[in-house]
Amino acid sequence: MKASMRERLIEAATDLFYAEGLRAVSVDKVIERAGTTKVTFYRHFKSKDDLVVAHLERRAQLERDGITGAIAAADGNPDRVFQLIAEQLGTMACEQGFRGCPFINAAAEYPDAASAVRITVDGHRAWCKTTFEQIVQPLELDDPRAIADDLMLIRDGAMVAGYLDDADALAASFVRSARALTRSH
Repeated sequence: MKASMRERLIEAATDLFYAEGLRAVSVDKVIERAGTTKVTFYRHFKSKDDLVVAHLERRAQLERDGITGAIAAADGNPDRVFQLIAEQLGTMACEQGFRGCPFINAAAEYPDAASAVRITVDGHRAWCKTTFEQIVQPLELDDPRAIADDLMLIRDGAMVAGYLDDADALAASFVRSARALTRSH
Protein backbone atom coordinates (compact mmCIF):
# COMPACT_ATOMS: atom_id res chain seq x y z
CA MET A 1 0.00 0.00 0.00
CA LYS A 2 1.37 3.38 -1.02
CA ALA A 3 2.01 5.78 1.84
CA SER A 4 0.16 9.09 1.82
CA MET A 5 2.15 12.23 1.12
CA ARG A 6 1.72 13.27 4.76
CA GLU A 7 3.23 9.95 5.83
CA ARG A 8 6.06 10.30 3.31
CA LEU A 9 6.87 13.74 4.70
CA ILE A 10 6.87 12.46 8.28
CA GLU A 11 9.04 9.50 7.31
CA ALA A 12 11.52 11.71 5.48
CA ALA A 13 11.59 14.15 8.38
CA THR A 14 12.03 11.38 10.94
CA ASP A 15 15.08 10.02 9.13
CA LEU A 16 16.62 13.48 8.72
CA PHE A 17 15.68 14.89 12.12
CA TYR A 18 17.08 11.89 13.94
CA ALA A 19 20.33 11.79 11.96
CA GLU A 20 21.04 15.52 11.80
CA GLY A 21 18.99 17.24 14.51
CA LEU A 22 15.66 19.03 14.47
CA ARG A 23 16.95 22.57 14.01
CA ALA A 24 19.64 21.56 11.50
CA VAL A 25 17.18 20.13 8.97
CA SER A 26 15.34 22.59 6.76
CA VAL A 27 11.85 22.18 5.36
CA ASP A 28 13.44 22.26 1.90
CA LYS A 29 15.58 19.25 2.77
CA VAL A 30 12.53 17.30 3.96
CA ILE A 31 10.63 18.28 0.82
CA GLU A 32 13.51 17.10 -1.34
CA ARG A 33 13.80 13.80 0.52
CA ALA A 34 10.04 13.19 0.26
CA GLY A 35 10.02 14.10 -3.43
CA THR A 36 7.33 16.75 -3.24
CA THR A 37 6.83 20.52 -3.35
CA LYS A 38 6.50 23.35 -0.83
CA VAL A 39 2.85 23.76 -1.76
CA THR A 40 2.20 20.12 -0.92
CA PHE A 41 4.21 20.37 2.29
CA TYR A 42 2.19 23.35 3.50
CA ARG A 43 -1.07 21.57 2.66
CA HIS A 44 -0.14 19.03 5.31
CA PHE A 45 1.80 21.12 7.84
CA LYS A 46 1.41 24.79 8.80
CA SER A 47 5.04 24.98 9.89
CA LYS A 48 8.19 23.01 10.48
CA ASP A 49 7.29 22.81 14.17
CA ASP A 50 4.06 21.04 13.20
CA LEU A 51 6.16 18.51 11.30
CA VAL A 52 8.48 18.11 14.31
CA VAL A 53 5.41 17.41 16.47
CA ALA A 54 4.15 14.82 13.96
CA HIS A 55 7.60 13.18 13.99
CA LEU A 56 7.61 13.04 17.79
CA GLU A 57 4.05 11.71 17.89
CA ARG A 58 5.14 8.89 15.57
CA ARG A 59 8.15 8.10 17.78
CA ALA A 60 5.93 8.24 20.88
CA GLN A 61 3.48 5.77 19.34
CA LEU A 62 6.31 3.34 18.58
CA GLU A 63 7.53 3.48 22.19
CA ARG A 64 4.00 3.19 23.55
CA ASP A 65 3.30 0.19 21.32
CA GLY A 66 6.47 -1.47 22.64
CA ILE A 67 5.60 -0.83 26.27
CA THR A 68 1.95 -1.84 25.96
CA GLY A 69 3.05 -4.94 24.05
CA ALA A 70 5.42 -5.81 26.90
CA ILE A 71 2.63 -5.31 29.43
CA ALA A 72 0.30 -7.58 27.48
CA ALA A 73 2.97 -10.26 27.01
CA ALA A 74 3.93 -10.19 30.71
CA ASP A 75 0.37 -10.95 31.81
CA GLY A 76 0.45 -8.83 34.96
CA ASN A 77 4.00 -9.70 36.07
CA PRO A 78 5.88 -6.40 36.62
CA ASP A 79 9.29 -8.08 36.65
CA ARG A 80 8.58 -9.65 33.26
CA VAL A 81 7.44 -6.27 31.92
CA PHE A 82 10.79 -4.78 32.98
CA GLN A 83 12.65 -7.65 31.29
CA LEU A 84 10.76 -7.12 28.03
CA ILE A 85 11.21 -3.35 28.12
CA ALA A 86 14.90 -3.87 28.85
CA GLU A 87 15.26 -6.10 25.81
CA GLN A 88 13.59 -3.46 23.64
CA LEU A 89 15.75 -0.68 25.08
CA GLY A 90 18.89 -2.71 24.58
CA THR A 91 18.03 -3.49 20.99
CA MET A 92 16.96 0.03 20.09
CA ALA A 93 19.59 1.99 21.98
CA CYS A 94 22.49 -0.05 20.69
CA GLU A 95 21.57 -0.27 17.02
CA GLN A 96 23.65 1.38 14.32
CA GLY A 97 22.85 5.08 13.97
CA PHE A 98 21.36 5.46 17.45
CA ARG A 99 21.55 9.12 18.46
CA GLY A 100 19.83 9.09 21.81
CA CYS A 101 16.27 9.58 22.90
CA PRO A 102 14.36 11.65 20.36
CA PHE A 103 12.38 13.26 23.19
CA ILE A 104 15.41 14.26 25.24
CA ASN A 105 17.05 15.53 22.04
CA ALA A 106 13.93 17.54 21.14
CA ALA A 107 13.74 19.07 24.61
CA ALA A 108 17.37 20.16 24.29
CA GLU A 109 16.67 21.85 20.94
CA TYR A 110 13.36 23.41 22.03
CA PRO A 111 13.94 24.90 25.50
CA ASP A 112 10.67 26.88 25.55
CA ALA A 113 8.34 24.79 27.74
CA ALA A 114 5.32 26.42 26.08
CA SER A 115 6.27 25.35 22.55
CA ALA A 116 4.22 22.65 20.81
CA VAL A 117 7.33 20.51 20.60
CA ARG A 118 7.97 20.62 24.35
CA ILE A 119 4.30 20.04 25.09
CA THR A 120 4.49 16.90 22.93
CA VAL A 121 7.66 15.76 24.71
CA ASP A 122 6.09 16.41 28.11
CA GLY A 123 2.93 14.56 27.09
CA HIS A 124 4.87 11.47 26.12
CA ARG A 125 6.95 11.54 29.27
CA ALA A 126 3.77 11.88 31.35
CA TRP A 127 2.32 8.86 29.53
CA CYS A 128 5.47 6.84 30.31
CA LYS A 129 5.39 7.79 33.98
CA THR A 130 1.69 6.97 34.30
CA THR A 131 2.27 3.64 32.59
CA PHE A 132 5.24 2.82 34.84
CA GLU A 133 3.04 3.63 37.81
CA GLN A 134 0.41 1.20 36.52
CA ILE A 135 3.06 -1.49 35.99
CA VAL A 136 4.21 -1.32 39.62
CA GLN A 137 0.70 -0.98 41.08
CA PRO A 138 0.37 -4.75 41.80
CA LEU A 139 3.52 -4.57 43.94
CA GLU A 140 1.70 -2.36 46.47
CA LEU A 141 4.67 -0.04 46.94
CA ASP A 142 4.48 2.93 49.30
CA ASP A 143 4.74 5.59 46.60
CA PRO A 144 4.15 4.20 43.09
CA ARG A 145 4.28 7.69 41.57
CA ALA A 146 7.78 8.29 42.93
CA ILE A 147 8.83 4.83 41.75
CA ALA A 148 7.48 5.72 38.28
CA ASP A 149 9.59 8.90 38.31
CA ASP A 150 12.63 6.82 39.24
CA LEU A 151 11.87 4.30 36.49
CA MET A 152 11.68 7.16 34.01
CA LEU A 153 15.09 8.30 35.15
CA ILE A 154 16.42 4.78 34.62
CA ARG A 155 14.84 4.68 31.15
CA ASP A 156 16.45 8.02 30.29
CA GLY A 157 19.81 6.73 31.51
CA ALA A 158 19.42 3.62 29.38
CA MET A 159 18.82 5.81 26.34
CA VAL A 160 22.05 7.67 27.03
CA ALA A 161 23.97 4.47 27.77
CA GLY A 162 23.02 3.23 24.30
CA TYR A 163 25.90 5.31 22.99
CA LEU A 164 28.36 3.65 25.33
CA ASP A 165 27.33 0.10 26.24
CA ASP A 166 26.40 -3.04 24.39
CA ALA A 167 22.79 -4.19 24.18
CA ASP A 168 23.08 -7.03 26.69
CA ALA A 169 24.86 -4.92 29.32
CA LEU A 170 22.32 -2.13 28.92
CA ALA A 171 19.33 -4.49 29.19
CA ALA A 172 20.80 -6.25 32.22
CA SER A 173 21.48 -2.93 33.94
CA PHE A 174 17.92 -1.72 33.32
CA VAL A 175 16.44 -4.90 34.81
CA ARG A 176 18.78 -4.82 37.84
CA SER A 177 17.93 -1.18 38.47
CA ALA A 178 14.18 -1.72 38.13
CA ARG A 179 14.34 -4.72 40.45
CA ALA A 180 16.45 -2.89 43.02
CA LEU A 181 14.06 0.01 42.96
CA THR A 182 10.89 -2.03 43.33
CA ARG A 183 12.27 -4.47 45.91
CA SER A 184 13.76 -1.81 48.16
CA HIS A 185 10.38 -0.24 48.83
